[in-house]
Amino acid sequence: MDRTVTTIIDAERCTGCGLCIRVCPSETLSLENGKAVVTGSESIGCGHCQAVCPADAIRVEALPDDALALETIPVSDRWIPHGAFDSAELVGLMRSRRSCRNFHDRPVGRPLLRDLVKIGTTAPSGSNRQQWTFTVLPERRAVKALAETVAGFFRKLNRRAANPVLRSLLGMVGRKELATYYRDYHRAIEEKLSDWEQGGRDWLFWGAPAVIVVGSTPEAVCPAEDAMLATGNMLLAAHAMGLGTCAIGFAVAAMKNDPAILDRLGIPRTEAVWAVIAMGWPDEAYQRLAGRKPAMVRFFEV
Repeated sequence: MDRTVTTIIDAERCTGCGLCIRVCPSETLSLENGKAVVTGSESIGCGHCQAVCPADAIRVEALPDDALALETIPVSDRWIPHGAFDSAELVGLMRSRRSCRNFHDRPVGRPLLRDLVKIGTTAPSGSNRQQWTFTVLPERRAVKALAETVAGFFRKLNRRAANPVLRSLLGMVGRKELATYYRDYHRAIEEKLSDWEQGGRDWLFWGAPAVIVVGSTPEAVCPAEDAMLATGNMLLAAHAMGLGTCAIGFAVAAMKNDPAILDRLGIPRTEAVWAVIAMGWPDEAYQRLAGRKPAMVRFFEV
């Protein structure tokens, strides 16, 4: 990770309050003669110092002002203090977002897709590395091509799973995944593949006109966590922007097991894929919120 220090402090504006030093996770700054100065040799580029400074005396050059400028939504640069947002509205948004499996043919504009990616990158990441990647399929024909490639993977997998000798041999050496797949998914996948081949419904991406594949580079400290936090941001933002979404776990599984699918998308094999989001304008509406299964909760006390 590039830990180059790009922090610049305007000594004339600095009041010496020390807030920047208090929030800096890298010990990059110190107080000298009543002023904040750069004394550390490394920075994770989080921008906490710039955001907290009441005198606007700090700039982190690695963070351009327009990096999060959106094309489709007017966004305020005002920081919302803790407790100053309507919690009920936020929970209402979270409960209202549902997996969408019915989409209109209307395409999703590229500005909207670019904005969703930017919104995804506002999520936290391990050591602020931000080593996530986003591969965007902006048109239905690209989504259909990916669906056919993923379907090809499951055709091969179903043929292997249907072989009782292979299932038994793998089970004898402790590899029971194929037997589990055969028991839980083989029949349903076989039916869906047959329907797809006969021009039936798109069982994989549900007719979505766009897809975003969320991955990570090898340099990520918390690759899965980073990618899924960004994905969560995009799912909620998409709902607020009028889009429906569905996370496609079968596509993730196919990409993890068949690197040729990554090649088809231009994704380096060194990258890992953690989420595949189908999205588009929803052709479904709900009348009420649904519940959830009770959560398993533990409290640890000493």
